Amino acid sequence: MTRIALLDYGMGNLHSAGKALEHVGARVDITNDPKLITQADKIVFPGVGAMRDCIHGMQQAGIDEVIKNAVFNKPVLAICVGMQALMTHSEENGGSEALGIFPGTVKRFPDSAELKVPHMGWNQVQQRDPSHPMWRDIAQDSRFYFVHSYYVQPENADLVAAQCDYGLPFCAAIHQDNLFATQFHPEKSHTAGLQLLKNFVEWNI
Repeated sequence: MTRIALLDYGMGNLHSAGKALEHVGARVDITNDPKLITQADKIVFPGVGAMRDCIHGMQQAGIDEVIKNAVFNKPVLAICVGMQALMTHSEENGGSEALGIFPGTVKRFPDSAELKVPHMGWNQVQQRDPSHPMWRDIAQDSRFYFVHSYYVQPENADLVAAQCDYGLPFCAAIHQDNLFATQFHPEKSHTAGLQLLKNFVEWNI
């Protein structure tokens, strides 16, 4: 059974994510213990709330460096603010530094009379490479659940695994080697979300 470390640094929807991962066949350790994280087969890096609080939570838990190392050593799935934290910088809170694993910026959706911010609810996701193993058995333009006011703009366009539209096209997922990250919440996305989590549990790299 695949052993997954679900990172607990005070800023994630850990209960629903943990239950969803168990539902698709994983053994889940909800933890901020660097030893357990290192021993796990795979890592899920969730996140909700403000970037500055997320980074502070990781630093307080002593797992920021563990995350940076893990991203290059074992399968990692980052979710929502977890994905945003992989970038260099966020516009949130007047400007916040992120983990800097990938060059890029986290930008706020522009205010608009037509569209409410945050972007909240179901939206279609356009896969850039449907052959990627994380998209196995997930139809093109499947709907996933989003809750966010900020979106990722990586400097390297090759990182983008999927796009979505909300007044403008934005990056809905990124990938590189053993890392996959989503702006949407797979644990809240019913059938398609559970399939994506199942694909992560079964992803052989």
